[in-house]
Amino acid sequence: MNTPIPHTALQLRSLIRRSGELEVSLAEVDVQEPGADEVLVRIEATPINPSDLGLLFGAADMSTAKVSGSAERPVITAQVPEKAMKAMAGRLDQSMPVGNEAAGVVVKAGSAAAAQALLGKKVALMGGAMYAQYRCIQAEHCLQLADDATPAEGASCFVNPLTALGMVETMKREGHSALVHTAAASNLGQMLNRICLQDKVGLVNIVRKQEQVDLLRAQGAKWVCNTESPEFMAELTEALAATGATLAFDAIGGGRLAGQILTGMEAALNRNAKEYNRYGSTTHKQVYLYGMLDSAPTEIVRNFGFSWGMGGWLLFLFLDKIGPAAAQQLRERVAAELKTTFASHYSHEVSLAGALQMQAIAVYGKRATGAKYLINPNKGVAP
Repeated sequence: MNTPIPHTALQLRSLIRRSGELEVSLAEVDVQEPGADEVLVRIEATPINPSDLGLLFGAADMSTAKVSGSAERPVITAQVPEKAMKAMAGRLDQSMPVGNEAAGVVVKAGSAAAAQALLGKKVALMGGAMYAQYRCIQAEHCLQLADDATPAEGASCFVNPLTALGMVETMKREGHSALVHTAAASNLGQMLNRICLQDKVGLVNIVRKQEQVDLLRAQGAKWVCNTESPEFMAELTEALAATGATLAFDAIGGGRLAGQILTGMEAALNRNAKEYNRYGSTTHKQVYLYGMLDSAPTEIVRNFGFSWGMGGWLLFLFLDKIGPAAAQQLRERVAAELKTTFASHYSHEVSLAGALQMQAIAVYGKRATGAKYLINPNKGVAP
């Protein structure tokens, strides 16, 4: 290709100083020359996922955020509460690139056949440091997009789709037959609903607003429970009894919801118990916390017997566990169903500088349903 490639380009970076100040800014970095098995991708779309916000803002109190610099090079600063600094110890005084996944066009490739095969192709990629105009990465970490797919359509190829598929795969591998999912009206939740409908897997969706109930039911979801309903626990127990779900993935993390799900599972199982067991049902009930939309402590009331578990679940650890062959099968399904099962929707598209405007941060920082931002690092830049 004869695409002009600059020597330097912009990259979004996050820094927490030992003084307790967060600084998020745009840095000018060298555009790397790809090695033999690498490709250079001009990034045209990269989503702001909840998992990105943890690195982007750390434990900073964003109510203290201020913007300085210029319109082209804004600088966001905010204070990190003293009590949260211990958790940030591993990243202090390190300027860190941000962004888990992206999509764009391969503008330069190394000499290896796998790299050369991607030259000029639209690809999705995962590997960090994606909030940048260019990203050099190993060819094996790229997923070639169909000719009719846009970078925006491919930008969320990895984190949400593979997480949703990973939940179903975990269910199968651990011997469960149905699922529970919280924050279920999210982009990820809607994907999971489509997967479960297609694969005929029972799914209990938990949301917190009536409009989210309506949204999921319009998409075919049978079991949707609203935490704001005065009959929430009764409705949840009914859904758990109907589906037989004994595995849950909780995006909330803090508060009582994870414990309520275990309580509901126990109540559902005991409906068909033939005799009383003072140690509770013998069927194992499992809740995985995979998000932290609520950073408060996780509260549980031990009223669900002794056959239960609660732990963490992380996509990258899951992919390592199942191995490259199984992970590739999941990626191939995502590529094949990119415009249907795994379609993502965005409320805003912004430039790198646009992502550092206070108005934008106020919206995507809430992690609210229907307010997903897409960054186009080369927005307004001629290809």
